[in-house]
Amino acid sequence: MSKIEDIVDALENKISKVLHKQEVLKQTNAKLAQRLEQQQQKLLEQQEEIASWNEKYETLKMANSMLGGDDNKRETKLKINALIRDIDHCISQLSE
Repeated sequence: MSKIEDIVDALENKISKVLHKQEVLKQTNAKLAQRLEQQQQKLLEQQEEIASWNEKYETLKMANSMLGGDDNKRETKLKINALIRDIDHCISQLSE
């Protein structure tokens, strides 16, 4: 009988160890799932920030192209000022 009791005890010990390992793995899995969710949120925020910077970059690029190169900046500014004066003149004529 003692042999059967030893086998049952050994089996109980093994089952206990397996259940303990299962619980540890569940906890580890929960922690990893939480970290994954945090990393996904961080990635989403970074993607939004990148999109914002890309939009700002495109706006700046467009503004620089409107101003022209360094050599043409003064001429471009004078042209823009002339256009603004023309628009103001047209508005004043329309209001009369």
